[in-house]
Amino acid sequence: MDILGLLEELRMRAWGDEKLRREILRTRDEKNPVDAFCRKCQELGYEIYVMDLIQAGEEFYGNMRRSTNGGGENSPMLEGEDDFYELFMSSLEAL
Repeated sequence: MDILGLLEELRMRAWGDEKLRREILRTRDEKNPVDAFCRKCQELGYEIYVMDLIQAGEEFYGNMRRSTNGGGENSPMLEGEDDFYELFMSSLEAL
């Protein structure tokens, strides 16, 4: 399963389990929150690593930029579209 699939599975699991959702959100308070988040994911059986999050975000963002306005330098700058970690956390906070 790819990183997006793993994050979606974890999101659905956390939405159904308030204790788990709070545990995941608490990783934001750590000195290295992304690393703490990934460790928590691994404890839960999800093989998610920091570089996986970064690479998936960059690939997604790059594909999006190439698909808009012919790609290249004239493509619009998109804010936060490449940060799957923040998008995931925001979705948990929205509950």
